[in-house]
Amino acid sequence: MLFNSFNFLLFFPAVCLLYYITNKKYKWLLLLVASYFFYMNWQPTYAILIFFSTIVTYLCAYKIEKTEKKWHKKKYLIASLIINLSILFLFKYYNFFNTSVFGLLQELGIRVQLPNFKYLLPVGISFYTFQAVGYTIDVYRGDIKHEKHFGVYALFVSFFPQLVAGPIERAKNLLPQFKTYKKFDYEKAVVGVKLMVWGFFMKLVVADRLAIYVNSVYGNVEYHSSISLLTATLFFAVQIYCDFAGYSNIAIGCAKVMGFDLMTNFRRPYFAQSCAEFWQRWHISLSTWFRDYVYIPLGGNQVSKNRNYINILITFVVSGLWHGANWTFVIWGALNGFYQIVFKIFRFNPGKKGRKERRPFTYLSNIILTFVLICFSWIFFRADSFSHAFEIIKRMVSELGPIFIGDNSSFVYGIFGILLLFLKDGFDEFLPEKKIFFSSSYRSVRTLSYAVVVILIMMIGVFDGGQFIYFQF
Repeated sequence: MLFNSFNFLLFFPAVCLLYYITNKKYKWLLLLVASYFFYMNWQPTYAILIFFSTIVTYLCAYKIEKTEKKWHKKKYLIASLIINLSILFLFKYYNFFNTSVFGLLQELGIRVQLPNFKYLLPVGISFYTFQAVGYTIDVYRGDIKHEKHFGVYALFVSFFPQLVAGPIERAKNLLPQFKTYKKFDYEKAVVGVKLMVWGFFMKLVVADRLAIYVNSVYGNVEYHSSISLLTATLFFAVQIYCDFAGYSNIAIGCAKVMGFDLMTNFRRPYFAQSCAEFWQRWHISLSTWFRDYVYIPLGGNQVSKNRNYINILITFVVSGLWHGANWTFVIWGALNGFYQIVFKIFRFNPGKKGRKERRPFTYLSNIILTFVLICFSWIFFRADSFSHAFEIIKRMVSELGPIFIGDNSSFVYGIFGILLLFLKDGFDEFLPEKKIFFSSSYRSVRTLSYAVVVILIMMIGVFDGGQFIYFQF
């Protein structure tokens, strides 16, 4: 079920109403049933995978806590990792591995052939797998206790607001909230609805409008000039931000209406002054997951410089592969890892300083440099293949010509959406103390601001823009 669908507009209010009138002993059960219904609305049979992952991680965590011997604890942790990651590999990476590895062997004269599987990639499999695996690791490390109530744990893995595209929650944050009786909190509900409204604006007005232009240009590269390709790349940078941050805002808002607090997933990433700071602001739940469960176990920065650089590169390559079974994602991850290493070698991390310590020109130039580097990496993220990415880059520097506008209304509405987006983000970033528009001290001004956003969604929103980009991951 998509957030931007009519079904969800019926589903969510009904769940909220039932949640607040249901006896507190059975609230978890209501949310669990609602979460599985939410997922099964897409593909019923794949709910078996979530349930299987839930059982495996629950039992392994139970055994880890009950077992005294460290080797036995590690054995159950390894079993949990192998089983869950094997399922992820089978559904997401098997065909990629089969084509890439056996294709290489065939080039070397070794003929090995295995059939590719044709099946639909389960929506959100990477997200709920990482969330469940993270729980097992936390129990193994002793950071949390094993959750005795299987139903509550099953809800943790499948909680519908963040089930298919995050934020990837930690057990120590979310599990205790399911055990706390939630009374309706008007102020919290209002904050949640506002987050949802802004999330829908980001998705329907900005992301899906820009997608029309981006798809037209990236889908027909050979017909477009450098200025059109540059514009499409800039638009895609905003599109993917609004698409995913929009989803996160809706998810966080949904949970907040019901009294739950999910972690912040985006913090105005395009105002970052370095690539290191960018990844502290972008997809925070995934970035911190890789930091805690991949980078630090590899040794983090508590090793030699060269080994630290290798750790950074490995972490980002794995992150790239997590995003998709394609070599373009591997290059995208490696490129971002390379940025981190270069910035670290030259000790370039201006984001650590306060804004008052920096000159305006230096501050702006750092933001622009970071944005340009990130946009360059987005080319590989968006391209269908290596050759497609290299063709885009080649034409960017060689093919002069007029800019492609395409559908005039979509182009103009897209620009308008970008301006409104960065106006709000700009005030939140640079003038947080100024209480204007959405955060005005006057309720009438706040209400009017959000009313305008709702009107814009209804008037210029794209309601057939399809699923969120990160559903494919």
